[in-house]
Amino acid sequence: MTSIPANANMSEKTLHDENQELPTLAEEASHTGESIVEGKTVGTPYADDAKFKLRDVEVFYGENRAIKSVSLDIATNEVIAFIGPSGCGKSTFLRSLNRMNDSVESCRVKGTLELDGQDLYDPRQDVVELRARVGMVFQKPNPFPKSIYDNVAYGPRIHGLANRKSDLDDIVESSLRKAGLWDEVKDRLDATATGMSGGQQQRLCIARTIAVSPEVVLMDEPCSALDPIATAKVEELIAELSQSYTIVIVTHSMQQAARVSHRTAYFHLGHLVEVNDTSTVFTAPEHQMTESYITGRFG
Repeated sequence: MTSIPANANMSEKTLHDENQELPTLAEEASHTGESIVEGKTVGTPYADDAKFKLRDVEVFYGENRAIKSVSLDIATNEVIAFIGPSGCGKSTFLRSLNRMNDSVESCRVKGTLELDGQDLYDPRQDVVELRARVGMVFQKPNPFPKSIYDNVAYGPRIHGLANRKSDLDDIVESSLRKAGLWDEVKDRLDATATGMSGGQQQRLCIARTIAVSPEVVLMDEPCSALDPIATAKVEELIAELSQSYTIVIVTHSMQQAARVSHRTAYFHLGHLVEVNDTSTVFTAPEHQMTESYITGRFG
């Protein structure tokens, strides 16, 4: 477990749209005494066993450039946390990893984004298949208005992963066990999922995501709507899942990043400022702006 400075700003932020007009880089840099060089990231942005290889990535909303020449590797079976002020681009960058930004008409993505050497934005890429390989858990639990069983079985059914009812039963049970929910719901699988507690709903959404055997799980502030007890259960689950999956988590809680991640990436105004192992980011950051953020001078 990584300890972080006692005076770090830990408050949850309201997530603003990342295509809003933001302060200039010069204005923010003036608070820290150190500027950001576009396309230059300090620390360890690259990995030998890269699952994702991302080079010179830029994301635009219309004419606004929300992500600015970001290069990063995400390693196989690592947990990497994206942190930074609201509107800094971390959720936009996350959504580019399984093309969720495709649903935004004004959004376009440039650069090289590869998953196991395959171009994510190749016109021949099957987006449905991609999102089965790269699942996503959203900020607010979003169970389908169906039974607990049918929520988990939905993906395997549409992807043809189970030919027999017994195979589907096994997938549902296995997924709920991995999500730490089986003992809580095994006697009420036919109950409506929307009647579950918020924490249970979020773990159900995680079970639904892993039921199609993804390789990567993206999490966009998965605990921001949960109480501390439910948050602790989800964080325990992340640690267990990291043995089998690559996990990328966006969080406004630096405490959470310190607890769950192997590496932490600090974003600022669309730039990737620093990537390092989590203990380094929170105890000896290399960039002055990273230190200023984690100690609460801005953000």
